Amino acid sequence: MKISDHVSFKEGVKSNTALRRGIDNTPNRYEQTNMEVTAEKIFEPLREWVGGPIKINSFYRCEELNRAIGGSSRSQHCEGRAMDIDDTFGYKTNAEMFEYIRNNLSFDQLIWEFGNDNNPAWVHVSYVSEDQNRLRVMKAEKVNGKTQYKYI
Repeated sequence: MKISDHVSFKEGVKSNTALRRGIDNTPNRYEQTNMEVTAEKIFEPLREWVGGPIKINSFYRCEELNRAIGGSSRSQHCEGRAMDIDDTFGYKTNAEMFEYIRNNLSFDQLIWEFGNDNNPAWVHVSYVSEDQNRLRVMKAEKVNGKTQYKYI
């Protein structure tokens, strides 16, 4: 089963924490539909521009899994509307993917996740709908051991 041309269902729900803890991370139809839209509107155009594979660190997370990893109680991952991506395969850097999304795609939130000023450790991006996307661009940083987000 596929979420989109380049995202398998298995890849969209994969979680080592869920496997380790025996958590069923299967989305319902609503959540899977959101995943399909997010992949179509964000991942597929980005992958075409990148010209090769992009690692998905996290896509869908059920509420139990999200709690287990310490995710936000309002996480869009729980609705299948957010993905964390990484340049593991080396076609483009995380910074390049971040800037491409920022300048070329409609999104709800785009977050430069940690890393340094030159490259984030990964990129978080979410999508709701063309009408409801807020185009929020933020940077996540650790300050005194706590994650803080600032608009950039």
